[in-house]
Amino acid sequence: MNFTMILTFRVVGFGWYGGGILLDSTHQSSKLIAIWTELEPLPKVYADPIAIIAGLLGFEFIDAAVYQSVASAWSAGIISRAIRIAGVLFGFVFAFWEFFTSFDLFGESIQLIALELLFWAIIASAEDMSITVVYESNL
Repeated sequence: MNFTMILTFRVVGFGWYGGGILLDSTHQSSKLIAIWTELEPLPKVYADPIAIIAGLLGFEFIDAAVYQSVASAWSAGIISRAIRIAGVLFGFVFAFWEFFTSFDLFGESIQLIALELLFWAIIASAEDMSITVVYESNL
């Protein structure tokens, strides 16, 4: 999850040194740009990245526990199970986040929300494919 977040949001979205499409004032809301670059305290991902990495690892363990609890009810197959759990993660966490935070609070454009949802779909797929492969190989 951490690796795919770096590839999607950091490298493509925000840019390694800023200036990515998610911080481009011609596309992005000034509110969100200010939150990421000006308003103190700055996001913890910049100010205290270790706390965010640790938190994300905690969420990954929760995701793995949810997978373990429901996988036996699903048809066999790594790809099939990975797609299902990624869909659960994407639908209940990432799509919910984008709707209530990016759309509602930050006023982001639909185009950027669609890009962010693509990033989240890649992240959910990578995370849950990893969880499924590890879990299924240990059975």
